[in-house]
Amino acid sequence: MGQAGDIKPDTLRRDVLGLFIDCNFCDMNYTKQEIPYVNYVRDTREAEVYLLITHQGTGSGGTQYTYFFQGQGKYSGMNDTLSFTSNPDETSSIIREKITNIMKMGLMRYVARTPVFSEIEIVNNSDMKQPVVTDKWNNWVFELYTNPYFSTEETYKRFSLFNSFEITKITPDLKLEIDYNQYNLNQKYIEDGVTTNYRSSSESIENLFVASLGSHWSAGLKWDMGASTGENYEFNTEFLPSVEYDIYPYSDATHRQFRMLYSVGYKFSNYIDSTIFNKTREGVFKHEISAAYKVQEKWGSVNVSLTGSNYLRDLSQSRLTLWGNTQLRVVKGLSLSVNGGVAYINDQFNIAKEDLTEAERLLRLKEQATNFSAWGGVSVKYIFGSIYNNVVNPRFGD
Repeated sequence: MGQAGDIKPDTLRRDVLGLFIDCNFCDMNYTKQEIPYVNYVRDTREAEVYLLITHQGTGSGGTQYTYFFQGQGKYSGMNDTLSFTSNPDETSSIIREKITNIMKMGLMRYVARTPVFSEIEIVNNSDMKQPVVTDKWNNWVFELYTNPYFSTEETYKRFSLFNSFEITKITPDLKLEIDYNQYNLNQKYIEDGVTTNYRSSSESIENLFVASLGSHWSAGLKWDMGASTGENYEFNTEFLPSVEYDIYPYSDATHRQFRMLYSVGYKFSNYIDSTIFNKTREGVFKHEISAAYKVQEKWGSVNVSLTGSNYLRDLSQSRLTLWGNTQLRVVKGLSLSVNGGVAYINDQFNIAKEDLTEAERLLRLKEQATNFSAWGGVSVKYIFGSIYNNVVNPRFGD
């Protein structure tokens, strides 16, 4: 698909389509250069077409991009949804081109109703054939990752190493994920010729098996194992059969979700040091329930989750966590972003009995007892001036 004439991406044109693109990962300079036959507006109320682009990971390691076209004003009721999936080995340049090509295709039904339609030319590759693909891996995907990191000064040295190995198989009816993670941290302090070393390490294997039970229900198993010097675990495992219900069909997941998950199972722990309850090992039954809501609309997005868990031997040993992220377009040019969470904590029976040293406390080398934690932030942005933003000028970066 191409265009004719001398249309420039920095030209405002009369009676052409007003487009608002809601996409926080798109290369807008590239898009404006490739699609110069619309006017890009920066307020949804000024747009004749509102375009929301979302994305989510696929089982192969690629990404599925979904486009929601919503007509406004004289295009009211002209809505459409398109999608495409990238391959994990495609470069960012190829993905950028495909993202923009889908935009072109989706916009044609609107552009065809504007005076600029006569300047658009649609072409295709006459030799294009549909290839026959045979997946020799049968949807199995393997991913290796390593991240060594170091920093050094005259009196301080730090070296960390993070490794992971992930195995996945994802089909419409099955989801299997096995994720192994290993982390080692070594910090060295030199003071008055004396060298002090502090080390911490952890490793874990997280297993997830999920089977589809229809468009709203899923059943599965979460089975985690691991060890951590910071959390006082020589060995720890949780075995949690689970069931999930999504009020909306899973097919709407890129646009909206309201999922409720219940898990019940067994946890066994072997501790490095005796705990504050004089335990060196123990096994307990636990259950967990969570609710998560996510929606992305032209007014903004909301992502909220509430998770509660406790141990069946003593219901007072519990944890409740609320987390949320909200981005809102309040009025023309004004947007608000709020994110944060709070947790009530009363289930730290893994805490070591031995008092922490000053270094362990200040460097956060070991978990410390607390009854709550909280975090959050707020940002406000206000833009005013020209409602159009067609100009592309890459000098000195963005």
